[in-house]
Amino acid sequence: MKNTSQGWQSPFNFLVLATVVMAVTFAGWMAMLNNFAIEAANFNGANMGMLQSLREIPGFLAFTAVFVLLVLKEQTFALISLCLLSLGVAITGLLPTIYGLYATTVLMSIGFHYFETLNQSLSLQWFNKDEAPAKLGILLSIKSIASLITYAIIWLGFSYFSADYQWMYLLIGGVGFIIALLMFIGFPTFEIHTRQHKKLILRKEYSLYYALIFFSGARRQIFMVFAGFLMVEKFGFDVAQITALYMLNHLVNIFIAPKIGQMIGHIGERKTLTIEYIGLIAVFIGYALVESASFAAALYVIDHLFFAMAIALKTYFQKIARPEDIAATAGVSFTINHIAAVVIPASFGVVWLYDQSLVFYFGAALAVCSLVLSQFVNTHKGQETLAKSV
Repeated sequence: MKNTSQGWQSPFNFLVLATVVMAVTFAGWMAMLNNFAIEAANFNGANMGMLQSLREIPGFLAFTAVFVLLVLKEQTFALISLCLLSLGVAITGLLPTIYGLYATTVLMSIGFHYFETLNQSLSLQWFNKDEAPAKLGILLSIKSIASLITYAIIWLGFSYFSADYQWMYLLIGGVGFIIALLMFIGFPTFEIHTRQHKKLILRKEYSLYYALIFFSGARRQIFMVFAGFLMVEKFGFDVAQITALYMLNHLVNIFIAPKIGQMIGHIGERKTLTIEYIGLIAVFIGYALVESASFAAALYVIDHLFFAMAIALKTYFQKIARPEDIAATAGVSFTINHIAAVVIPASFGVVWLYDQSLVFYFGAALAVCSLVLSQFVNTHKGQETLAKSV
């Protein structure tokens, strides 16, 4: 069924609700993860590294989305992915063991990574190039609002109502699952104006984008896996404190993310990425040297803010890509993004046991590589290759 609906049944509102489901479920899972892993499943740094490597395997396999699209529409596949994500989160608290947490994490991750692949593809197809930066910024702000509300519920639950992990995970995953089911019923199938390739696409002219995505994925793992673990293991943050920190992150993002989208539209992708990578170099060096819990928390907030600038990578690709390549390349780019992600958490979990600072110095080195590559971004020349640029 093509999109003939008016009013609230629009592609943008579909993405708003999908963003809410993803934000609520993943934010809830992340907010409790480190404490749940340590307190209930008796994790150490090596266990956490292994869990995060397992979590990233579905991201590495995101290119397989293009084969699923041979039988499912992107929009339908996105909703199925949200259901898998929600189900994985809902049952997390029921399996408080090392292998139980590994299993629920993989299930949750399959839904999360397929949805993220499809979400990028649909948004770049449904938004035109002029409106994409601003609308992606608005969606990021909505994601932060949904995450903030989730963190507030978790904080209240653990601070004042003696909540336990089992029921909190069930609540969060259940809410996401119900919303996803209602979206199946409430929205038509929206029309895609350009027929997408249903095969793997690797083009030489996208090589600079591929390289930036690779380093982004490698660098992001340092933040996702070890920055939060640093707060719990080194500085003793409890669930309420971690959740309050996440709340602060997203409260800042609510106001800043739309402005970042507008900024990308004004100054362009290259300048935005340059600002991001210089900032991240400083933040990672700060993590390596920090001895103050308050300073570590400040670095975490700043780190999260810089990652909002990753919108620029999406809009850069939109400007250089052939319209029919967007869906296929979204899956390939997620796989490239997760090549290092499969290896880094487990290997650096072992390094973590030896010297925590080395993990963050490596993150700074990755940011330096991204900074160098970003200087060759030029959307005005059209499609370009890394080889041509350098």
